[in-house]
Amino acid sequence: MGDTMDQAQLYELEERERQIRHARRAHLAPGRLTCEDCDTPIPEARRIAIPGVTLCVHCQNLLELKNRHYRRPA
Repeated sequence: MGDTMDQAQLYELEERERQIRHARRAHLAPGRLTCEDCDTPIPEARRIAIPGVTLCVHCQNLLELKNRHYRRPA
């Protein structure tokens, strides 16, 4: 039984590391100068703070509210 558990833990660790690498690569993309939803300029401070940013603060807040509201029950 220990061997199966060890294999499962190893698989979980490898999968987590793969997902972390993928997430880090995704943020290397250059950010936008204007919001992709409303075309308002994205402030330089926001672009520096969040590499790869594509939405202004207002549109990001709306997206997060929609995602929270429309989350599917588990």
